[in-house]
Amino acid sequence: MIDLYELPISETAVFNKACGGPCTEGCVTLTKIGEDAWALGDSKKPNMTPLRFTTEELDAAGIDPARFTVSA
Repeated sequence: MIDLYELPISETAVFNKACGGPCTEGCVTLTKIGEDAWALGDSKKPNMTPLRFTTEELDAAGIDPARFTVSA
């Protein structure tokens, strides 16, 4: 099993948000960091370390990476 926190997040990684309109309450942001690995951030707290999840974990939580299409 891979340690997701050992995977680097590129300085050029683009975190995308799922909502298409103005976010007044903040948005969850997402970027792919490896095969079957994702970093999940919070646009309201951009200095916080993003959490890391596998695609399977995102699926179990009902989070579809394909919905994250708006650049954060």
